Amino acid sequence: MSAPGTGALVLIPTSLGDAPWTDFLPAAAQSRAADIRHFVVENARTARAHLKRIEFPGTLRDTDIRELPAEGGDHVLDALLAPALNGESVGLMSDAGCPAVADPGARLVARAHALGVRVVPLVGPSSILLGLMGSGLSGQNFTFHGYLPSAMDARDRRLRTLEDESRRLTRTQIFIETPYRNEHLFAALLRVCQPSTHLCVARELATANEYLRTLTIANWRKIPPPMLGKRPALFLLLADSS
Repeated sequence: MSAPGTGALVLIPTSLGDAPWTDFLPAAAQSRAADIRHFVVENARTARAHLKRIEFPGTLRDTDIRELPAEGGDHVLDALLAPALNGESVGLMSDAGCPAVADPGARLVARAHALGVRVVPLVGPSSILLGLMGSGLSGQNFTFHGYLPSAMDARDRRLRTLEDESRRLTRTQIFIETPYRNEHLFAALLRVCQPSTHLCVARELATANEYLRTLTIANWRKIPPPMLGKRPALFLLLADSS
């Protein structure tokens, strides 16, 4: 139950790349975001650029935009939620996609619940869900693992573990990499995984440069690799359990 007289913590999705807001955000979500004057964000500069993209009507220099610290106790989160406790809505934004999904904003959402602040998630793009939807892999059983180890031996061991788990549980394994290491991860997948394992590469989703393709490892090995260097990408893996 919301505390009497409180505002809401509104979770505002952001674009996954350079695209007009009408391509990724419903009009009702844009309208709700445009009415907010207090924001908690991952990066203030990125947030201002996003607010301009969605045609935010307020003057940005007069708008309360505060970054979510990487650390800090409840008192830090309480200060960020103070406007909501005083009856005004607070917007939460990630650098890209849906806030609090594979994102540190989840801490603020959890604290809002603890304080009785109403949480309002708005509809918008999530690379994880878009990639899963478009992959053709199992959407009934899936796990997002975030980043894999960067060291080659540790990464290869992790890939073998994920592939084995996928085979046993019929589970789609989803993971990402720092864009400048995408090509190394893709090469490792082709080297380590079984020929029958399915791999989806989802790059720059919801933008003009979107690339989305699922093939077996055997078939990926037969074609030129996709262009992945310095571009945001998602990798989804499902091992053959037959």
